Amino acid sequence: MKVVAFAASSSKNSINKKLVTYAAGLLRNVEVEILDLNDYELPLFSVDREVQLGHPPLAKDFFDKITQSDGLIISFAEHNGAYTAAYKNLFDWCSRIDSKVFQNKPMVLLATSPGARGASTVLGIATASAPHFGGCVKASVSVPSFMENFDEISGTITNPELRVQLENAVNCLLKGRLETAGNKG
Repeated sequence: MKVVAFAASSSKNSINKKLVTYAAGLLRNVEVEILDLNDYELPLFSVDREVQLGHPPLAKDFFDKITQSDGLIISFAEHNGAYTAAYKNLFDWCSRIDSKVFQNKPMVLLATSPGARGASTVLGIATASAPHFGGCVKASVSVPSFMENFDEISGTITNPELRVQLENAVNCLLKGRLETAGNKG
């Protein structure tokens, strides 16, 4: 099984990248590839640009990473109650390749922020919209007050309840993959 994980953020010091890296590391006997949105920087999407550029190679490459995976873990940063511009732009380009961007893959959606709400607004948006774009959401977890619940030195969640929530969430990917494989026959 191969899982693709990424933070929906372009910040070089993204706490969401730290969270998604930690969460992906909880999976055992699974190949994990952590993507960085900075490697997929594209011009702002518009229909005019699409006419001019077609499907840019970076959008195709990102879409192909999803195609080659068996599951996804995404951690969403929240900018003014919504997706980051970097994520939304890449998503818009990929949706022009195929509107079912997530290609019926099982997915775990995460979010965190320095504040007590843990980017729960954007997580709600992502969880509600993913099925419309071919996402099979198996679990979602918001991690509030990231700096208080994550140890930078060990790279781990220190809050035992949050740790268990994350472990249960990522293990849903394994169950989701087995259920999907069982339905093929």
